[in-house]
Amino acid sequence: MSETPNPASMHRAATRAFGSRVIPGLVIGHSVFHWITQSFVVVLPEIQQAFQLSGVGVGGILAARELASGFVQLPGGVAVDVLRRHWGSLLVACLVASALGSFVIGASPAYSLLLVGMVIVAVAHSIWHLPASASLAHHFRHRRGMGLAFHGVGGGVGDVAGPVVTGALLAFLTWREVLSIYAAAPLLLGAAAVWAFRGIGPDTQDGERAVALSERIAITRRLLGSPVLGGLALVYGLRTMALVALITVLPLYLGSDLALSPASRGFHIGLLIAMGLVTKPMVGYLSDRLGRKQVLVPGLVWSTVLVLMLIPFDRGVPLTIAVALLGLFLYPDQPVLTAAVFDLVGHQVANTGLGMVSFAGAMMGTVSPLVAGALYERMGFDSTAYYIAALFALSALFFLLLPLSKKAGRQQA
Repeated sequence: MSETPNPASMHRAATRAFGSRVIPGLVIGHSVFHWITQSFVVVLPEIQQAFQLSGVGVGGILAARELASGFVQLPGGVAVDVLRRHWGSLLVACLVASALGSFVIGASPAYSLLLVGMVIVAVAHSIWHLPASASLAHHFRHRRGMGLAFHGVGGGVGDVAGPVVTGALLAFLTWREVLSIYAAAPLLLGAAAVWAFRGIGPDTQDGERAVALSERIAITRRLLGSPVLGGLALVYGLRTMALVALITVLPLYLGSDLALSPASRGFHIGLLIAMGLVTKPMVGYLSDRLGRKQVLVPGLVWSTVLVLMLIPFDRGVPLTIAVALLGLFLYPDQPVLTAAVFDLVGHQVANTGLGMVSFAGAMMGTVSPLVAGALYERMGFDSTAYYIAALFALSALFFLLLPLSKKAGRQQA
């Protein structure tokens, strides 16, 4: 007599099959996006010289990236929630668009065209995060922090390898040649992603009820009035301002003030991110067990202190150690913030909630590279470091004051 299939066992088997096909694709795709993004940061001194840019002009490039990213987040979040059956196609389109943007950047004869390429890459990267993060949050709803952290590890691999490889390639190739070569990887991955991402995001998953458009609009209005979600958006924005300011001035500081070679510059930027690659799963796991606030607040305070440590430790081994210690929490904080948003809004409108928070964060982040570039040009790195540290400190303070549940995964809105 045959045994009746256990529904729970069948669900676990289906989830494992889904994960074995989709998760590697999401991780690799995320890695490619971050490889391109961080490689661009390494070549900022070369771009500054090629276009004869001021510090504000360099900041304008990253400001354009943040502005473009922010504009697509809010409508993109709503649209991605509505188009759940087409998430796979959206992810593939993002990879193709990033290839196009990278090629435009590498071939740009003028500053304005370079900005166009940066906008294309930024929009593709922003939209990618919405269905990718929501898929992981749904299928790992009881381990959101850790699941999103592993997705972040994929980005971290690209963050680390991109600067190191780019710094080495600059000894043989121009920055234009390097970025043009990098445009090929997303195209190749996009072809494989057509298979890997099939079936992502049906209207109903695990028997859940589809949300009607009218109900989705009502939920969106309620989210817009949530003071807790507004507080998360503020924290997200302050953290974004600090991060984009740091990645704007640190390459210039290492290349111009400290006169490091491209290879050494790439090594230090890669090291900054590599440390977070190691700690990101641990930080995500601890946030699931202990609570988002109990992990994120100390981490933001840590970043505050270590940014200031770059001022006295500006040579040799002490500089390398300071950069490595700063990296321990610089990037692992983002998955914890994302998990806190998903805890609050629930998976039915996960992209809408994340889009709202990311939109606010990107709008705040748009001005920060301009401010950082002006401070660096007129007052030097020390003043810029104080500005960045103040932003991290404020984000820690406001997150501490938010009324979040200690139990991860509990909806509060």
